[in-house]
Amino acid sequence: MSVRVRRVYESPEPEDGVRVLVDRLWPRGLSKEAARVDEWPKAMTPSTGLRRWYHAGEGSYEEFAGRYEAELAAPEAAELLDHVRELARKGPLTLLTAAKAPGESHAAVLARLLD
Repeated sequence: MSVRVRRVYESPEPEDGVRVLVDRLWPRGLSKEAARVDEWPKAMTPSTGLRRWYHAGEGSYEEFAGRYEAELAAPEAAELLDHVRELARKGPLTLLTAAKAPGESHAAVLARLLD
């Protein structure tokens, strides 16, 4: 499987394959045409409470990752994760996020779980 994480604001590349937006909110100032998003599984994104908790600096990345993995065990999120895993098995997959530090975001957690 080939899973990569990129900022949604970066220009699409041919090697992106299927482009999956993994943020709950649409990225500011970006048109849908420019983003070229193929899928947007909102129920697989971190909850608003977890996202706000992490952005407030109340916990470590490791604690955030553990809490997010627990959220991904919920039936709807788990089903979407399986769907995205199947997309990754079929070819290149790019997880898109607006996070300024994608390597310490929920997208990195997803990439690890998908690999």
